[in-house]
Amino acid sequence: MSRLLSIPDLAGKAVLVTGASTGIGAALARAFAEQGASVGVHYNSSATAAETLCADIRAAGGKATAVRGDALKSADMAQVIEETAMAFGRLDGLVNNAGGMVARMPYGDFNEQVFEDIIGLNVRSVLVASHAALPFLKAQQGFIVNTTSIAARTGASLGAGPYGSAKAFIENATRGMAKEFAPFGVRVNAVAPGIVETPFHERYSDQAYLEAMRVTIPLQRLAKPEDMVGPYLFLASAALSGYMTGQVLEVNGGQLMT
Repeated sequence: MSRLLSIPDLAGKAVLVTGASTGIGAALARAFAEQGASVGVHYNSSATAAETLCADIRAAGGKATAVRGDALKSADMAQVIEETAMAFGRLDGLVNNAGGMVARMPYGDFNEQVFEDIIGLNVRSVLVASHAALPFLKAQQGFIVNTTSIAARTGASLGAGPYGSAKAFIENATRGMAKEFAPFGVRVNAVAPGIVETPFHERYSDQAYLEAMRVTIPLQRLAKPEDMVGPYLFLASAALSGYMTGQVLEVNGGQLMT
């Protein structure tokens, strides 16, 4: 397969990307496959997109398998880990990318069921998947990369506060897991994307909002999913980031500088 940059230590690894049928997850699945990794493409409702992505990867000479599971169901996410590890005979890396806003819910309009779904999708699924993956990752001295968000640091836009708070939990969980998993040789880091042109914003943001955000970005453009690939591959590679754990890479075009 052709690649812009070769990262030799990713070749031969088995990596599961959750929420991989579209957007950032799909871009990551393609990128890991281009590096010679076998890729588990997790999806829930987007079966056609996931199967098409896997077919494209295989047609280009890579290895991929689609694995279905509802991220709101703990048993499903544990099974997704198991199926991926069994399909490839190992699991070297987990990219916890599944997540979503669920609905815009201002704090003043708190809805307990919406809140439970936000926490289930963005927090519980990450903890369950990481717990299920740990025995496999320990065996390979592998890695976890969590997807958080610029919203974890900014308080988020109107109605996205609970989502941003869930992502703030993931940032702290990343640091906590990094400390706990380090003795096993497992590194845990995270990427915090800014505003990326994906189905996420097609669903929850109108063009006026996106344009208002664009002008606040020093690079003067919204991100594409492919803009996120480099940071994830960097954190996945022990050759490039082997002395990094518990870190969050902010990838937002300069909209938030720390």
